[in-house]
Amino acid sequence: MDLRLPGRRVLRGARRLWAAAAVLVVLVGAGTWTAVAAADDPPRVRRTDRVMTMADGTRIDTSYFTSAAAGRRPAVLLAHGFGGSKDDMRTEAQDLARAGYAVLTWSARGFGRSTGRIGLNDPGHEVSDVSGLIDWLAGQPQVQLDEPGDPRVGMAGGSYGGAISLLAAGHDHRVDAIAPEITYWNLADALFPNGVFKKLWAGIFFNTGGGCGKFEKSLCAMYDRVAESGRPDDAARALLEQRSPSAVAGRIKVPTLLVQGQQDSLFTLAQSDAAEKAIRANGAPVDVDWIAGGHDGGDMETGRVQARVTAWFDRYLKGEKGTDTGPAFRITRTGGVDSTNGTTLLRGASAGRYPGLAAGRREIALSGGPQRVQNPAGASPPAVSALPGLGGGGGLGQLSALGVGVSLDFPGQFAAFESAPVSADLRITGSPTATVHVTSTTGDAVLFGKVYDVGPDGTRKVLPGQLVTPLRVTGARSGKDVTVTLPAIDHDVQKGHLLRLVLASTDLGYASPTAPATYTLSLKGDLSVPTAPGVKTAAAPLPSWVWWLPPAAAVLALALLLTARRRTSVPPPDPALAEVPLQITDLSKRYARSADRYAVRELSFRVEKGQVLGLLGPNGAGKTTTLRMLMGLITPDGGEIRVFGHAIRPGAPVLSRVGAFVEGAGFLPHLTGRENLELYWRATGRPAEDAHLDEALEIAGLGEALARAVRTYSQGMRQRLAIAQAMLGLPDLLILDEPTNGLDPPQIREMREVMIRYAAAGRTVIVSSHLLAEVEQSCTHLVVMDRGRLVQAGPVGEIVGSGDTLLVGLAADIADPLVDKVAALPEVESAVRTEGGLLIHLTRTPTARPTEMSLSSVPAVGLSAEQVEGLPVEPAMGLSVDPLTETPVSRPAAELLTEPPANRPAHPAADPLTDPSALVPAPAPAPVLAPGRDSAAVAARLLVELVRLEVPVASAGPHRRLEDAFLTLIGGSA
Repeated sequence: MDLRLPGRRVLRGARRLWAAAAVLVVLVGAGTWTAVAAADDPPRVRRTDRVMTMADGTRIDTSYFTSAAAGRRPAVLLAHGFGGSKDDMRTEAQDLARAGYAVLTWSARGFGRSTGRIGLNDPGHEVSDVSGLIDWLAGQPQVQLDEPGDPRVGMAGGSYGGAISLLAAGHDHRVDAIAPEITYWNLADALFPNGVFKKLWAGIFFNTGGGCGKFEKSLCAMYDRVAESGRPDDAARALLEQRSPSAVAGRIKVPTLLVQGQQDSLFTLAQSDAAEKAIRANGAPVDVDWIAGGHDGGDMETGRVQARVTAWFDRYLKGEKGTDTGPAFRITRTGGVDSTNGTTLLRGASAGRYPGLAAGRREIALSGGPQRVQNPAGASPPAVSALPGLGGGGGLGQLSALGVGVSLDFPGQFAAFESAPVSADLRITGSPTATVHVTSTTGDAVLFGKVYDVGPDGTRKVLPGQLVTPLRVTGARSGKDVTVTLPAIDHDVQKGHLLRLVLASTDLGYASPTAPATYTLSLKGDLSVPTAPGVKTAAAPLPSWVWWLPPAAAVLALALLLTARRRTSVPPPDPALAEVPLQITDLSKRYARSADRYAVRELSFRVEKGQVLGLLGPNGAGKTTTLRMLMGLITPDGGEIRVFGHAIRPGAPVLSRVGAFVEGAGFLPHLTGRENLELYWRATGRPAEDAHLDEALEIAGLGEALARAVRTYSQGMRQRLAIAQAMLGLPDLLILDEPTNGLDPPQIREMREVMIRYAAAGRTVIVSSHLLAEVEQSCTHLVVMDRGRLVQAGPVGEIVGSGDTLLVGLAADIADPLVDKVAALPEVESAVRTEGGLLIHLTRTPTARPTEMSLSSVPAVGLSAEQVEGLPVEPAMGLSVDPLTETPVSRPAAELLTEPPANRPAHPAADPLTDPSALVPAPAPAPVLAPGRDSAAVAARLLVELVRLEVPVASAGPHRRLEDAFLTLIGGSA
């Protein structure tokens, strides 16, 4: 197989035919023809997988995509990004195949299933591989040929794949058009900008490749050398430059669409700027497109970019001269935030020619005298700008476009020079520059220049794109003037904001000198900012609803007029229920378009003041439907709901006494938490002093986060803010649907205490939750629903009911024979070991009466042999427990505990909203347990028997949970 070497640009006639034949021989001999037609591929596109063996034995894994259309067509080579494989390009390849191209994807050396070492687009390896792939395309019957051995072919790819597109166009004249994306022009400039080592990105680069051992030995040695010294040498620069498109700048003469990212601290806009200048100087058409994303994250605008690449190939490969390939220069600008979903709004700006990075310069005066800056020993702590590798989820650079500052400079390690507030909006498009005078105590200095957009208050600062310019200054012991070319950006500085030029001695992403030094920095001129006046932002298109809403509203109004019914009269208030927070009677709601399927059916229950009511039921039980009817959001089909005696209808005035959080809360993402609460309360039209905002904010517990935009909140923070919103105005009836979603355990405990405190002040709380353990701890009463119907309602203790299992904690382990003895005791059905003790199932007592105390009423107790043996337990005497001391007492003591509350000491009165101790209920009377008449007496006698058997009893109590009762009620199993 004849692989093209650097500089061999011509291969004509029979030699090309021999080359194509050689490819076929290698493929057939290797036995690697594997036609694949995956079941999930769209119709009419066929993929064929092959492994091609290069001249040095390296095996390159490829996929070939063609449609079923007849005739020859141009071909496109799609190259993947660094760390990826051919599979990353599959969707784009299929789209291009459907658009009428023959598409070949491949995994570069060292990636995917291809063999070989990574050469960073070595001309002798990766670039030669591309020439071999073009040779193979020339032999395919579907591919259009310009002449024998010369297919009509274009190349596209991002990052690493974009660079190979540029390199192939410079090394192989058969490449006819290219569309590289977010890539480099000079890799040495990208990783060693101005002589400073970009250590974090370089480390990620080599780690993504699988470690230094996966690279060619010369590259691995270069990286180890530079990473250890922290300073690139001439040999390192030369090694990377010879693998860069800039090395063949004068030979790239094909139509080129350059797509570069604005959120990119790896390959900045300066890289595409240098490429544009070089290729245009060769006489080739060049368009430039700055997208919103990049290696630091943000919106990659995949759909729009792919459509433009296809149009580019249609124009320059298919020869469709009427195809609109877009403007010579386009830039995506941030147009704010969509208040409905928090996504960033993007708008395009364009110009008829590429303006470069210095068009329309404007001088901005800066103030500030000479300043001393320390370079700390070990270059630590470093300033923070970009965070390579953390670009997902929108990217820090895009946050800066929205006015969120995330950078950090340490005092004493930077100099700052400020402008006056700008008198009108200022759009910076390109690279600002400034001249400074630098003096260093060591003779050399490494500085990091950046320009902040500072708000009117002087504290809110934004670093556009999170970008900095590193700069190495030599021979500065006696002082030296240096011009700093700052990162290329597109940023809007609003009226009243000021610009702050910062020169820092450290940055997290770069290697700085580890020896301590002092720099003295002073200004030598103004800050020069490019404005690119020829670039115009497109007018924001009117949303589609502007056109369809008016006629739709007219049709709706007409329908209402034709079908309007007399509004049903609202029942008068019921004075007997004026102090009852909620009464639901025979409530029913059918599913939409159903006559006999009910979401809620004949539901009735009542809630009193001071109760915390838990609304329980499996998914689909009708809980949320009930709450929505309670709030007037939907209308019941039958029955009625009364809140403090008033019937509920949509917009009923009594709903002002109800606070609710159901199915999540909607917040404006660009406003702070406090601003959202204030806006919500203003919308109610009620006086600001009635909001009790401070109390609600204290409940939220968000601290300083209240001053941040809600779009930056976690799920738990949004949940707490929503609960605070529901509590605005301290409503008499508070409804919470799954209030603990997104909260961590300490926050769940706080929420439990809030609900209990809130109800103890005489208000009422209704909470719907699937966390049964939390409901059991926080609720006083329960309503259990299943399939839309009421299953049971009442106090928690009553619903939990009696159990027939006793959990006995052991102070020490016991032998199996002793467990068998326990199991053989009278009134014991079984005894089994469990974590921490014995689980004893008691024989059911059919004579037990519901009015008598059950086992569930016996608190867990700690017993010793002395305690039990000292009790006068006789057949005629029962056993009870003092609820204050949690010790067993005999019948006379129990009788004392059953005295009327007036004869017992009471807890002092306390305000439950301010004193959590007021939440502890006064001890309830303990009924006397009659032996032989319920399981509590059985348990008491059992404890005596256990001690007599010398079982080391540490504690004993009922083993009955709300979960058990709930599953029993709805037909499940514990």
